[in-house]
Amino acid sequence: MRVDLPARTSTLAAASPAAPPALVLEHLHYARAGQLIIDDVNIVLSSRARSLILGPNGAGKSVLMRLCHGLLMPTSGSVRWAPARPVRQAMVFQRPVVLRRSVLANVTYGLRLAGVTRIERRARAMDALERVGLAALAARAAVLLSGGERQRLALARAWALEPEVLFLDEPTANLDPASAAAVERIVIAIHEAGTRIVMSTHNLGQARRLADEILFIDQGRVIEHVPAPQFFTAPGSINARRYLEAELP
Repeated sequence: MRVDLPARTSTLAAASPAAPPALVLEHLHYARAGQLIIDDVNIVLSSRARSLILGPNGAGKSVLMRLCHGLLMPTSGSVRWAPARPVRQAMVFQRPVVLRRSVLANVTYGLRLAGVTRIERRARAMDALERVGLAALAARAAVLLSGGERQRLALARAWALEPEVLFLDEPTANLDPASAAAVERIVIAIHEAGTRIVMSTHNLGQARRLADEILFIDQGRVIEHVPAPQFFTAPGSINARRYLEAELP
């Protein structure tokens, strides 16, 4: 079923006044149990572009996302914002976790943790739910939602926080085509409202639709960081060419 996002004035930010600081990764390494997973990554994400991370299974996409968001600490190297200041950021995972409470309470809980006043919490939460097409289900128990509805709830929960940067780790990997399309429309709407998007995916069609720039990672190394049209028409590495031809495992 198609989910059409309402077009209306919102209490959520319609446009961020300034771009967030650059995300700078310098000589980034991450190892687990003696295995090197992220290997000397050096990149700067400095625009408001939608940055999509591509790579074969096991390449390190999810780990790189968690390092960027601060959920993992590097073994060596650094992840920093330049200029340094607190940055409002959120992350949505492939399998969203929902709380055993109502759909509305799932969103207001995150706002409460963020220090939003009680009066403002409900208005912002309802606004976010309407934007993702879930306002009619606000009173429903979140555990009764379908997979696609849960992912839209996770996006509403993140969007309500008005993040400057939103990390998305393969948010449509487990969804049917209609639900995946709804998530894509929401991601575009969040970006158009002023949030920088950094997203991993294994879906090349989705990357073509959403990406402004591509980070291609293979065996823990970012070997291409280029505009999306360049990546899809003239990839600079043999591994990227093979990946696009579905030759990599």
